[in-house]
Amino acid sequence: HNFVLMIEHEGIIDRIEGNIAHVKIDSVSGCASCHAKGVCSAADQEEKFLDVALAGESYTAGEQVQVQVARHLGFRAVALGYVYPFLLLMAVLIAFTVAGTQELRAGTYALLSVIPYYLVLFLFRKRIGSAFTFSIKKTYSV
Repeated sequence: HNFVLMIEHEGIIDRIEGNIAHVKIDSVSGCASCHAKGVCSAADQEEKFLDVALAGESYTAGEQVQVQVARHLGFRAVALGYVYPFLLLMAVLIAFTVAGTQELRAGTYALLSVIPYYLVLFLFRKRIGSAFTFSIKKTYSV
């Protein structure tokens, strides 16, 4: 029995094209549960769309669903987007500082070093994106 931890998020099917469901999810910041959310959460909320392959079950536009992705893929996304570029930045900063470069120049080189990294991510976005597979399941309301 293969047990995989999943990250789930509620969404609504915007439209279906062939075997692909275009699902709209609302991304809300961690302060959504704050008692002052009426004052500030409008700036923290944005709609995002995901394309999810349908796996046999029938869905309709407007249906509420749970979007799922394996937790390890979530960690991989965080590593690619934040951890690896931070490590690159720190490595370049330390290397130039140890080599005797002025601090301002070393900091500038460190900041500039992440530009090629993000450019490579952008160029390979389809290949990287294909590794992140989402699935959906029906939400049953009582």
